[in-house]
Amino acid sequence: MDALDRKILTELQLDGRLTVTELAARVRLSVSPCHRRLRDLEREGAIRGYRAVVDPVAVGLKFEALVFATLRWETPDTVAVFEEAVADIPHVIQAQRLFGEPDYLLRVATTDLTAFQQLYDQQLARLPGVQRLTSTLVMKNVVQDRPLPE
Repeated sequence: MDALDRKILTELQLDGRLTVTELAARVRLSVSPCHRRLRDLEREGAIRGYRAVVDPVAVGLKFEALVFATLRWETPDTVAVFEEAVADIPHVIQAQRLFGEPDYLLRVATTDLTAFQQLYDQQLARLPGVQRLTSTLVMKNVVQDRPLPE
C-alpha cells in the first residue's frame, strides 16, 4: 500500500458516496487507474464495505453509556458465550475485548436513562459469565467517526 492508496482510503472515509470520477479527481489520478486501485483495495480487504453513518440522536437514541464488564472465568467457553450474548443485544453498538481489567468495554445507545436502566437490569446484568458491571455516562462525543490516519 502506497501513499496514493492511503489518499484514496482517506477520501472514501470522508465521503463514501464519491463516484470513481470524483475520487480520481481528488487524488489526482485518471479514472481507470483510480478504479483499478479501488478494486484492489476492496479485494485485499482494506475496504470492508460501504454504509451510511446514522446520527443516533436523529433516530431517537439520545442516551449513550459505556459499560465495563469483568467476567468470572468459569469454563473455557466463558468468553465465547459472553460474546455471543452481547452480539444479540441491538443496543450494544460497539463491544471491545480489553487486556487487563475490565475484560470488555460496551458502548450502549438507548432513548433515555429509563430505557438504559431497563436494558441494564434485564439484559446486561444477566449476561453469562459476568462478575461485575461498571457504567459511565457519555457527556459528549468529542471525536467520532474520524478517518484512520494515513
